[in-house]
Amino acid sequence: MRQFVCLGHDVPTTPSFSLDDLAGGAGRLDALCRSLTAALLVSHGVREDVRVHLVLQDELTIEVDGSEVRRLNPDERSTAARIRTALDHRDEAIGALPAEPSPGFAVYRRGFAETLETVAASGTIVQLHEDGEPVDSAPLPDEPTFVLSDHGDFTDAERDVLDSMADRRVRLGPIALHADQAITIAHHALDTQGYARF
Repeated sequence: MRQFVCLGHDVPTTPSFSLDDLAGGAGRLDALCRSLTAALLVSHGVREDVRVHLVLQDELTIEVDGSEVRRLNPDERSTAARIRTALDHRDEAIGALPAEPSPGFAVYRRGFAETLETVAASGTIVQLHEDGEPVDSAPLPDEPTFVLSDHGDFTDAERDVLDSMADRRVRLGPIALHADQAITIAHHALDTQGYARF
C-alpha cells in the first residue's frame, strides 16, 4: 500500500465554498484536488493500492481509498464536488468513527498528528521536501507514506511532528515542485525502482 498525506492549511472544513473559486475562496482546494487525482488516477483506471489522506486545517481528515472509490474524474471541479459532499457529512463523524458519504471516501475528526500516528502503524513515513536526501540515494520503502504540504510550507508544529515521526526526508529533484507533480514523480520512482532500463 502506498499512502499520501496532503496538508490543506486554508481549505474550508465546511461545505460552504463555491466550486467556481477553488484557488481563492476555497483556500487552494484546487491544489489538493490535483494531488488527489495524481495519487489515485492512471490512464483509464485507478491505483487500487493507494490511499490518500487530505488533512484540512489540522481539524478534519478526508481519506480516499483507491480500492473502493468509484467515479473519480481527473478534473478539479468534480473532485472538489466530491470533497464538498464529504464535508457535508462531517457531523456524522463521531470520535474515532468516520462518516462514509460515498464508496472510498471517509471523513475523520482528526488532525495531522493523529493521522500520521494512524498511517505509521502500516507503513514508513517519508517526508517529501526540497531539503531532503536525493530519492535515488537509497531504495524507497515497500509500504511508504509520503507527507506533503500544500502551497504553503510546513508550520513549526508540523515540522515538530514530522521530526518525531518521519523515517526519511527525501527530495525528488533539484527544483521545488508542486505537490501533485511530486506525487507523480514519487509514483514513477516506485514504479521503476530496481529497473536497469525500461
